[in-house]
Amino acid sequence: MNRRAEAREGASPIYLFPFPMLRGLFFPPSPRRGPSMTAFGMSSRGNETRRSSPPVLGSSWLLGKRRRQLAMGQRSSPGSSTSTSQRNLPNLLIFLLFLGPFNCFASYSRATELFYNINEGLPAGFLIGNLAQDLQVQGAAEEQPAVEREQQPQQWGNPPLSFSLASQGLGGQYVNLDNRTGELRTSAKEIDREALCTEDNVGSSVVASSSSSLPDSSSESCLLLLDVMILPQEYFRLVKVKIAIHDVNDNAPCFPMPQIYLFVPENSPVNTRLAIEHPAVDPDMGTNGVQIYHLQDDYGVFTLDVEENESGERTPYLIVMGALDREARDKYITLIIAEDGGVPPLVGSATLTIGISDINDNCPQFNETQINVTVFGNSSIGLHVASVHAVDVDQGINAEITYSYSQKVSQLSRTLFHLDESTGVIKLSRRIIGDTPRLHRLSILANGPGCIPAVITVLISIIKVTMRPPEVIPRFIANEVEGVVYLRELEPVNTPIAFFTIKDPDEKYKVDCCLDGDGPFRLSPYKPYHNEYLLETTKPLDYEAQQFYEVSVIAWNTEGSHVKRILKVQLLDDNDNSPVFSQPLIELSIEENNVPNAFLTKLHATDADSGERGQVSYFLGPEAPLYFSLDKVTGVLTVSTQLDREEREKYRYTVKAVDSGVPARESIATVTISVLDKNDNSPRFINKDFSFFVPENFPGFGEIGVISVTDADIGQNGWVALSVVNGSDIFVIDTGKGVLRAKVSLDREQQSSYILWVEAVDGGDPALSSTAKITVLLLDINDNPPLVLFPQSNMSYLLVLPSTLPGSPITEVYAVDNDTGMNAVIAYSIIGRRGPRPDSFKIDGKTGNITLEESLMQNDYGLYRLLVKVSDHGYPEPLHSTVMVNLFVNDTVSNESYIESLLRKEPDINIEEKEPQISIEPTQKRVEAASCMPTLVALSIISLCSITLVTGMGIYICLRKGRKYHRGDENLEVQIPLNGRIDLHMLEKKPVEISNI
Repeated sequence: MNRRAEAREGASPIYLFPFPMLRGLFFPPSPRRGPSMTAFGMSSRGNETRRSSPPVLGSSWLLGKRRRQLAMGQRSSPGSSTSTSQRNLPNLLIFLLFLGPFNCFASYSRATELFYNINEGLPAGFLIGNLAQDLQVQGAAEEQPAVEREQQPQQWGNPPLSFSLASQGLGGQYVNLDNRTGELRTSAKEIDREALCTEDNVGSSVVASSSSSLPDSSSESCLLLLDVMILPQEYFRLVKVKIAIHDVNDNAPCFPMPQIYLFVPENSPVNTRLAIEHPAVDPDMGTNGVQIYHLQDDYGVFTLDVEENESGERTPYLIVMGALDREARDKYITLIIAEDGGVPPLVGSATLTIGISDINDNCPQFNETQINVTVFGNSSIGLHVASVHAVDVDQGINAEITYSYSQKVSQLSRTLFHLDESTGVIKLSRRIIGDTPRLHRLSILANGPGCIPAVITVLISIIKVTMRPPEVIPRFIANEVEGVVYLRELEPVNTPIAFFTIKDPDEKYKVDCCLDGDGPFRLSPYKPYHNEYLLETTKPLDYEAQQFYEVSVIAWNTEGSHVKRILKVQLLDDNDNSPVFSQPLIELSIEENNVPNAFLTKLHATDADSGERGQVSYFLGPEAPLYFSLDKVTGVLTVSTQLDREEREKYRYTVKAVDSGVPARESIATVTISVLDKNDNSPRFINKDFSFFVPENFPGFGEIGVISVTDADIGQNGWVALSVVNGSDIFVIDTGKGVLRAKVSLDREQQSSYILWVEAVDGGDPALSSTAKITVLLLDINDNPPLVLFPQSNMSYLLVLPSTLPGSPITEVYAVDNDTGMNAVIAYSIIGRRGPRPDSFKIDGKTGNITLEESLMQNDYGLYRLLVKVSDHGYPEPLHSTVMVNLFVNDTVSNESYIESLLRKEPDINIEEKEPQISIEPTQKRVEAASCMPTLVALSIISLCSITLVTGMGIYICLRKGRKYHRGDENLEVQIPLNGRIDLHMLEKKPVEISNI
């Protein structure tokens, strides 16, 4: 059994020692404890940290302790002295002054929670946990050796801890707490999770699984809540103890009723599913609850399936696997067995009776084709001549049969012999006279609903009589009123009805007797008497099958003379039939938002009993919602409120039909109501604003993003079509998937963002709609190489005077990039050089400014060609352009045609593959003023000397070459542009106008 405890701090504050320095000063740690923090409420066990409230020491206790030590002359340690104690006395007084404001918090303790996990049904005395160990609250005196406690009885005189339950509630009945050791054990009262964790049980609760509230919790846990107090007052603490009771498989599944009845129409197709409305219940939880169902005997035509709803309830369904025939078998009786998921599993069962409901699939049939009957000419009116009986193996109204004469029967025969259309009994309706025909052929039809009539022929022969017929004298045993005998339908077999005495009036002939007619009756000689006969029943009587019988006692002598005595038997009804619904499953549908008190259906149940026993009243089952009403007398089912399909789509409950017999009998049917949808919900976007980031040059009809929209309606009302209100010439939406696409590739340099409005329209009538805002932001990609604006041509050139000073700007390369971000950051580099001394010029990688690196000499005159690479910092591949910068070093441009011929020649330049770099400003570091001062003084002196030297050299060079510079200025025809940048908006600006360049 897995048992685990965890301590957790509550929200209540606790006053710890406020000054760590003073705490170390006045309360040095025990040599035995070392660096452990147990004395101050911290301990570690395994990977779990447990906290317990430290003892709160008041200032009065500290002062009293110090006074006792001084009075007894004790020394705190071998290394301490009286002077040390005297030095600490002022510190003690300061400490007491600081401790005063916080002393009011010393009475508050930190609330702590402990969690334990146990199984239900544990024996008495089982150890749940030790609160003292789990909280780490052993007193200081208890942790010291016995010798130290004897040597320092006053210094560490901590009282023993006491544990007690704060209240003896429901949880206290199941546990015992040792007041001294803190051991928590189970009591003699067994813990039953099913009895403890009922919804109305105070003191326990069912908590949904949550890692933050209950470690090791299952899907549902049962908790015992205890409040434990730790005393004495100095160590007072209130501990919340929660004990999780875990379920064990100690309950077997149980059906709410031992007999379950289910009715299946005999024409049900294969795979018909019928819900078994009374599934088994198991108080256990999770896998220990009901898992599977199966039948003990499926007769080869049934099987079971189990469906689980959203709340986890499992409902068994009976599935028809073969053809059914009520006439072959009208019911199946088997056991339905429920099994839980425990190890080993427990089972429960109930008797399942499957009744087969009848349909009209049979027609009336006669067992014979002809009946021969003899009638004496002196027979009296009302004589029972014959009875015809057809059989229809269906039930109820499907088996109702009516009898009639065929068209072939003559009118004379119809008048002489009366045919009862309900019972098929033929009686003599007129006296037989001398000219009456002696032979009559009666063709009788048996008519059933929707059937071709069955035909039987009754051949009646009339015999002329000249002697007196025998006499039949009845004596009734059963209740008889005016020639009608009344019998209850529940009378046992062989119930006596009457005695009949048979005799010949002339006393000349032997008389015999027999019974003629249909019914469960028998006429037999009553021995030892010769002429006495007893009429009794031979089978149980059923009022619902036949309520009235008419039999004839016929006596005849040896001469052929006979007499007939008709006996009428009326059955009295008993309440032996339950009401029967016309169909066991009533499926209805209604459109949502219906008017109040809307009509749903009229229930109809029949009871084969008569009178009050057959009067049916209707009632709703307990699971039916209160807003459904069923009229007790008429069976009209209504709903009093508007139904909302989005709130609940299906209703399923039972209805009862109860008769008025004593005791009353009832039957149950199931009503299912489907709420049909109306278009009463507009489409709803998941977000009102959608933002999509798409890289430019995204291919046409590529997926930009998915626009999620829902509609609470179903079917056509829930079908949603999306369309772009604006920008439909560029964007389109895939309605089926809600995917936003662009018809063409998008260019960020033309437009960086698009704002669209999308409309969602459902398929209802009238349609409902809603709109949402969509922002499409284009992300830049490096699809534009740098564009060089200056120089404008590879054939242009610039005159550079030999007198130009080193470091002087000569010209610049200026380019722009239409991309953004790092894709538009431009770097300049010289990748190829040609000239007398090609390294004389350099380019600034960041600004593109070209400057003179070294002084030009007489032999440096000539044409310099610099191949400049202009590159961006795009990702993943930077783009670049190149431009040729031509510099002509000379005092003047004397022969332009010669220079132009040099420019037209293909330069032989070696490409220097260097990646252009952009200088990054160094990060300034913060330096303290004191440490930087000497460095700053030295740098200032060096800078002053350098400036003086450079100034002197410059004056000297200027004086020496002044005349040369003056002559050069006269011949100079161009001005060298020195600006570092060109305004991006001034694209028509001509940076330089230089003679013919």
